[in-house]
Amino acid sequence: MPKIRILVVDDSVVVRRMVSNILDGDPALEVVATAANGHIALAKIPQVNPDLILLDVEMPEMDGLQTLAAIRKQDKYLPVIMFSALTELGAAATLDALTLGATDYVTKPHNMKSKEEALQHIQKQLIPKIKIFGGSTGRIGEIQTANVKRQNFNIPSAIYTPSQIPNPKSQIDIVAIGVSTGGPNALETVLRQFPANFPVPIAIVQHMPPVFTKRLAERLGQKCQIRVAEGYTSGILEPGLAWIAPGDYHMVVERQGTSVKLRTHQEPPENSCRPAVDVLFRSVAKTYGAGTLAVVLTGMGQDGWHGCQYIREVGGQVIVQDEATSVVWGMPGIVANSGLAERVVPLDEIASEIMSRVS
Repeated sequence: MPKIRILVVDDSVVVRRMVSNILDGDPALEVVATAANGHIALAKIPQVNPDLILLDVEMPEMDGLQTLAAIRKQDKYLPVIMFSALTELGAAATLDALTLGATDYVTKPHNMKSKEEALQHIQKQLIPKIKIFGGSTGRIGEIQTANVKRQNFNIPSAIYTPSQIPNPKSQIDIVAIGVSTGGPNALETVLRQFPANFPVPIAIVQHMPPVFTKRLAERLGQKCQIRVAEGYTSGILEPGLAWIAPGDYHMVVERQGTSVKLRTHQEPPENSCRPAVDVLFRSVAKTYGAGTLAVVLTGMGQDGWHGCQYIREVGGQVIVQDEATSVVWGMPGIVANSGLAERVVPLDEIASEIMSRVS
C-alpha cells in the first residue's frame, strides 16, 4: 500500500524537523516536503502532490487561515489538519479554520522541546487522524467512501433486538449530545435551528481541550437563539440553555432538591477522552431516566456507545447522525450498528427530529 504523502507547514524549523522525524518513523507515512509559511506551501502543493497537509495556524507573512482559504480555492477536498497552539488565539483561529473547510485539527504538545512528550502526543493525537483522512479515500468531501467514514468496530453480539428495545412515549426532559471530529460545524448546524424558547435543557460533550470549549461556547452563543455556555460545577440546567463540557473535565448532571445542576470533575479519562460522552450519558440516564433524548453526532472512536446502552435500558430515546453527512461515522456508527438508535438522521434534519420528539 502506498505511503500517505504529507506536507508539513510551520514557521518553526524545530517543529518542522521534529514533526517530520516522528511522522517519517511510521511506515505508513512519508513527509514529502516542508514549508515555512503559506506562500511556500502553496508553491509546493502542485510539485509534491500531497495526500494531506499539516498546517500551522499562526505564521508570519501568510498565516494558516489565509493559506487554507487559498488551498480551498484550488482544491475543495484535499485534507488539511490544522496544527494549533493551546491558546485563546489558537482556539479562535482553529474554529475559524474549521468553518473555512479545514478537515480537522490537533493541538501542539505543551512542550515541543521535549522529544518524548512530542512523540507521545503526535502518535496518539495526530497520526490516527492522518491515517483516517490522508489515505487513498481521504478526500472525504469528494467521494464520501466508507473506508474513511466507517471505522472498524469490534461490536459484540447484539445488545438488543428491535423487539427488546424499550420504546415508551415518555415526555423528553433533556437533550444530551455527544460529538467529536467535525463537531463544531455540526453543532452549529443543529443548535442554530432551535428557537430561544426551546423547552428543555441541553447538555453537550464535544471532544476538545481547555480554552477551545470556552471559545466554542462563546461562538455558538453568538450565532444561536438559545443560550450556550461552558459548563461549571453548580450550573443549573434550564430550558433553552445548552451547556458544553469544559475541556479536560468530565461533566455530569445531578438532581439537587427541586433543580438539576452540573458537576465537573477530573476523574480518569474514559475512551481516552476527558470530557467523555459516556460519563455525561450515564449521569443523564440516572437523573432523567426515560425523559432522556440522546443524540450522537459525527466523531472518531466509540465514546457514547456504552452511555447509549444505559439510556435505552431506562427507556430513553437515541438518535444518531447518518453516515453520508458525518465527517467520520465512528461514534454514531457504532451506536447505529449495535441497534441502539431509534433513527439515523442526516445532519440537516437532526434539529427537526429533536424538536418533534421534544414537542
